[in-house]
Amino acid sequence: MPTEFAGSLTAPEFYNFATDTIDHWAHSRPQAPALWWVDHGTGAERRFTFAEIAALSSQAANFLHGAGVRPGDRVLVMLPRLPQWWTAMLGLIRLGAVPVPATLMLSPSEVQYRITTADVAAVITTGDGIAKVGDYAGLRFIVEGVAVDWIDYDDGVLDSAPIFRGERTRSDDPGILYFTSATTGEPKMVLHSQASYALGHRLTGGLWLDLRPDDLHWNISDLGWGKAAWSSFYGPWQMGACIFAHNLFGHFNPAVTLDILERYPITTWCAPPTALRRIVREDLSRRRFPHLRHCVTAGEPLNPAVVKLWREATGLTLHEAYGQTETVVLIGNFPSLGFPVRPGSMGRATPGMNVALIDETGREVPADTEGEIAVRVKPHRPLGLFQEYWRNPDEMAGKFCGDWYLTGDRATRDADGFYWFLGRHDDVIKSSGYRIGPFEVESALLTHPAVLDVAVVGKPDADRGQIVKAFVVLRPGHMPDDTCRRDLQLHCKRAIAPFKYPREVEFVASLPKTTSGKTRRGELRYRHA
Repeated sequence: MPTEFAGSLTAPEFYNFATDTIDHWAHSRPQAPALWWVDHGTGAERRFTFAEIAALSSQAANFLHGAGVRPGDRVLVMLPRLPQWWTAMLGLIRLGAVPVPATLMLSPSEVQYRITTADVAAVITTGDGIAKVGDYAGLRFIVEGVAVDWIDYDDGVLDSAPIFRGERTRSDDPGILYFTSATTGEPKMVLHSQASYALGHRLTGGLWLDLRPDDLHWNISDLGWGKAAWSSFYGPWQMGACIFAHNLFGHFNPAVTLDILERYPITTWCAPPTALRRIVREDLSRRRFPHLRHCVTAGEPLNPAVVKLWREATGLTLHEAYGQTETVVLIGNFPSLGFPVRPGSMGRATPGMNVALIDETGREVPADTEGEIAVRVKPHRPLGLFQEYWRNPDEMAGKFCGDWYLTGDRATRDADGFYWFLGRHDDVIKSSGYRIGPFEVESALLTHPAVLDVAVVGKPDADRGQIVKAFVVLRPGHMPDDTCRRDLQLHCKRAIAPFKYPREVEFVASLPKTTSGKTRRGELRYRHA
């Protein structure tokens, strides 16, 4: 994508990702591949052209609208890597509804929180998600299954017309809603408009992913998180590339990942640092990836040693980038711009994004000085930035300072414009590619009868980046032993998504507090520095 184009992205009055982008490819390149799906368990494969994806998403829009889904409705989409995820997402966008992606790893209470907080009008999930949805009274659609009081999504789509005739969506209409990880409270709702997020991901797809229409792109991250929008949905399809999807539900397997890279003509690949740290421990000397030309990573800082090992084994460079659920790519290593990758650096600011480091007064800091990563939003708000924290004006007010949107992340920038990540301004934990809010884990542990007080922090870990560690003050009469430790961990796994449980539990007599009674997590983290 030409550099000059990156700074000239603008939103028209009307825009819809399905009708203006997908249908564009369906008309200009109808037989071009759009989605290549592989099921690990059965070995089944399906390939879809842009013409087929456009038709299926129109059928989905007709079916969902006929069943009662209306423009503006929030719809929870909680599916594994099935083709129906893509057709449902596009179908909802096409009719003007607002998809709310979620992962099947969430606990029932977390699913209920999302349904209630977002006023969800409908849920689309598989049999694995039914129990987590519970007694929800809205529209319920089941994929690849049959259940009492659930509408068959697959039959409904199959029986619907392949052309959808609905009202055009305005560029500033609600487009997609994500829940963040909680840091100082419950997860926040990040609302993106129809045009800003989708069009903004031309920067992600064109500059960072470096995609071309003949590419086959694979992102191994879960579809329930914002990373899917970057690398499994908007980014690749903005550039007319084909998305590769490997349906393997369960624990990450580095050997299987390498097998897939060898077996299929994947040209561009996206993997989180947690996965890469395990992958480079495999025997790469016998591996050959004849089609792979470009590799990217994001989600947490990547160890320079991993970059070195991957390059030595494959001859390929890992291109790191930085952004948030609230944004498209803000900083990155962009091959088309000609700057060499500096291992350990997030890269340089995205063309068209006015990114800077600022101090507590909102002033830009000089080179080699720590500051908070911020994006200038005045006098012009760039495409790719979220519309609002939905129904949370206090959070909105705290994230904008003068002319700037504040990311909450801290970094330094060298004299050549390369950014170097330091850490969160808050206490979010980044573990195995997931962002975990301490408040959620603490809240779960506090429901255990043995727990009097608790603080959760991230502890550095060679494989996961960080692990969740809990400092627990027990109630009188409870023994601080291994039995209690295992019981707390099991309790946490039952209360929230299992990946959030504390892998380490340390019993303490008291927690360090501020004069106002707040826990000083920084002091606890210092023990592991």
